[in-house]
Parts: sequence; C-alpha cells; structure tokens
Amino acid sequence: MKRRSFILKSSALGFVSTLRPEASSLDRKIPSHNWDGYDFGPPPKISNRLFQGPFANYGPGANAAGSDVVMITSATTEKVPNFGMGMVTYICDEVGPPKVSGETLYESIDKLARLPLGDKLYIRVDWRDIQKRPGKLEFPEHWKITFDLAKKYNKRVGIRVQLMSPVIEGHSVPDFLVDKIPFVKLGTTAEIGIPGKVHSAPRYDHPAFMRAFKELDDLLSSEYNGNDLVEYIDTYMYGFWGEGHTWPFTGNPFPDYLTAEKTSIEMFEHQASNWNKTPLTTNTQPDYSNVGNSEVLDRTIRSHNWIRTDTIFIENPQIDALSNRPPWIGATIENGISDGSPETLKISEGIPKTDQIISHIKDVSPTYCSLWNWHNISADNLMNYYNQFPNAIDDLARSIGYRVRPSWIWFFEDEYPHLILGLVNDGIAGVPGALRIYVGDKNRSFKVGGSIDPGYPLPGKVRQVQLTLPKNTPWEGLRLSCEIEVKGQRYPVSWACHQPLNDDGSLTLKRNLM
Repeated sequence: MKRRSFILKSSALGFVSTLRPEASSLDRKIPSHNWDGYDFGPPPKISNRLFQGPFANYGPGANAAGSDVVMITSATTEKVPNFGMGMVTYICDEVGPPKVSGETLYESIDKLARLPLGDKLYIRVDWRDIQKRPGKLEFPEHWKITFDLAKKYNKRVGIRVQLMSPVIEGHSVPDFLVDKIPFVKLGTTAEIGIPGKVHSAPRYDHPAFMRAFKELDDLLSSEYNGNDLVEYIDTYMYGFWGEGHTWPFTGNPFPDYLTAEKTSIEMFEHQASNWNKTPLTTNTQPDYSNVGNSEVLDRTIRSHNWIRTDTIFIENPQIDALSNRPPWIGATIENGISDGSPETLKISEGIPKTDQIISHIKDVSPTYCSLWNWHNISADNLMNYYNQFPNAIDDLARSIGYRVRPSWIWFFEDEYPHLILGLVNDGIAGVPGALRIYVGDKNRSFKVGGSIDPGYPLPGKVRQVQLTLPKNTPWEGLRLSCEIEVKGQRYPVSWACHQPLNDDGSLTLKRNLM
C-alpha cells in the first residue's frame, strides 16, 4: 500500500457519503503524542520481586561481601524460540491459503509449518470464513490444518479476524448479518484491493453489528483465550484489515467523531475483557479516518497488551510508537518480502529491498517479524529468496526479541549462601512481560526464585538479581531456570547462551572461569 502518497492524492478522491466530523467534535479528539518518556501508567504487576541491587562488596554497608565470579556465559549464535518472540510464517492472508499447483492444501501448509526459518505460524481470515450462522463458529480447512500442524511442530499460532477487507468480493461480515445492518459507500479506487470494486463500510455502531461482533469475540475467546497453541490475537478494529483506517477514502461511516471513538473504545474494551490471558496486538495506524485510534492505542498499552504495524516503510507516528514503546510491550512487524524472482528483488545500490526492510525492522526493536510472500504464499517462494540472500533473514532471526542469559554469576555466603546473576539481553527488544528466575536441584527437592521487573533486562544493560539458597547448599550442580509471565500466564524460557542447556532449557551451574 502506497500510504506515503495518500495525503497528496486524497483531495482527488470522492468524499464519503456520510457526515464529516464537525470542527467542535475534532476539538475534543484525543490527540497523538510522542511516545518517548510518555507516562502509560505502571508496568504489569509481579509477585515475589527479587532483590535487584544495589550490591556492595566493601565497607560497613556491604551486602555482598566476598562475592566472587564463579561462572560466566557467552551469547549463542543460534535461534532461541521462546514465547513472546520470533519469526512468524504466514499460512494465509486476505486472499486465502496457499494455492500451489501440484500440491494439496495440507501439503502446502505442511511445507510452511515445518520451515525451520519460522518459529510461529499466522492465519488471517475474514469474519465470514469462520462464522456462517449466529451462535456458532465453523472454521475452514486451512484453519484446522494450521492448528494440527502447530501442535505437531511445537509452534504457536497468531490470529487475525478481519471485519472488513478491500481485496475480496462482497463483504467480510457473514451473510446472515449483511441484511441486518446499514452500509455506507466509500467509493472506488485502484490504490488498493480489487480494481473497480465499490467499497462500503458497515455501520459498526449499529446495534445488530455490535451484538454480532461481541458474539464473535465471545465465541472465539471462549475457545482460544489462554490456549496453549495461541501466541497472540490481533485486535479486530474498524476498517480495512482491522487496522483502524479506510485509506485512501476520507471520512468514515459514523455520523460524528465522538460516535466513532465511542464505538472503537467499546470494541477494544470488549476484546480486552475477553482475552485476559492471551496478548492482543493493536495496529499503530495514525487516525487518518478519525475513529479514535490514539485512545485505543493508549488503552492497549495501559492494559499491557501489544502493538503491531503492517509495514516498516510507514508514517512517522508508527515508527515513533514502535521504537519508543514501554519495554514490557511486545511488537510485531508485518511486511511482505520478495519471492526471489528478478522482478520482486528490487535491488538498489547492491541491496535487495527485502534486506532493506529487514535492516529497518531491526531499527525499531520488535519481538516478532513476518515471513510472508504478500498474496503469493508458499514455502517455495520463501526459500527461493532465502537461498539467494540468507544473511539478513538469519541475522534477524538470531537477534529478534529478547535473548536473555546470566552473563555473570557471583557467589557469596553469610548466614545463607547466595547467588547474584548479572542478566543480559543479547536481543533487540525488551522482555514483553516479566521474567521469573529460579534455582533448584536436579531432583527438585527445592526451588527458590521470583520475578524481576517487567521488561528487563534491557538490551545493552545488565540487570543484577539475587537468589538466596537454603542453608548449607552447595551451588555447583544446581539448575538455573527461567520463565516469562504475560497476562498472568507463565511460559518456559530457554537461556540464550552458548553453554550447554538441559532439555528443559535450564542451565546447570558449574565453575568455568579459568
């Protein structure tokens, strides 16, 4: 989508056949703001916070007297597929699942699901694809196959349900709803979607729409909220692809701005209430369509949900939001990449456009990035590009998200034996939640630990933390383990270190500093 050109072109487009927001309403619109240093409220609550310093070795105030470095770790160069981070293989997008000549649907999805390039899977469907009648969800075949293969290959799934799409014939809403709600004509454009298609937006604020929307979310969340196979859910909001806009059309289907904003808030709050275990991701789209995006984004952050964007070459506010978000907030970047064919490589100054995309994705420190051939999904297309230009993808896969390890391990003893960990993060993003650190023995006769502050350790900084062992416990041979807590759910984390790990991702402590 050529969004950078929309400002110049929008004046040439037809106006929407609905009321534009009045000036007095626009005066009350919640404005956007710089994200750096902005107060989004407190981080997620944690339990049993571990002491994180300061630690003093000398003098009357010493609280770590005699501490000595007994073990060190170094960074791994391998991928670390933990919860809350990774490369995301797209199984389907707005034009459906892969359609590869000579392959069955199962074969095509299986080839995508088992690609070692991807850590997660992603499905994007229209509302009508998963609901044909009120009160019941009926998932398409590629949805079912994706979840079966996610379980088989130990990969979780990200999900988006679109309430409106410019690239399909007809409406995204189910047929049973079409005759019950009004639609507002937006116009036609060759900029996006199907050339010549007359685009119409449903009245999201209509009671019948809102009842059906809430039922959809109730049904979907009752099955997938907290599901072991689900990584995150994209919020389904106003407009094309649920991204909070109907660019390049001016205006919106609402009678005034306040109605639009109130509707957007109601939609978000319903999702936030239902998805109280699984992270939601909200698009960072600026409020071009005047529907209250700034407030929805603010509520997303304050509820400790995550954000996303649909391309890296995008408006200034999106770059600001991604790169200056609170460290405990995850971020996913969706960007189509080349299929390796000469016409899609678009090499400039010796660098393919996909490699340029990847380098700029790293600039905003995301936790996820898409592996996606836009409207031309297939494993062969992904590999055709990767086999020619593997370095940028490999570099991103080995740095994306958080990559945490205990770089220094000190030991000292007073009445009790203690370990101090110097935790570092070799990734490009903060931890999208809170880490919990534990130490115990192989036989699990004891286990002590607790939480560190949400978002930490930050890239390029050391976060020190103390663990106190039971009296007379030797430290060598103990196992150091980690998990991440997000929205009250805990997931095991493998340390991102070169030193060998146990099968559960824990590290056996031993003196290795020569």
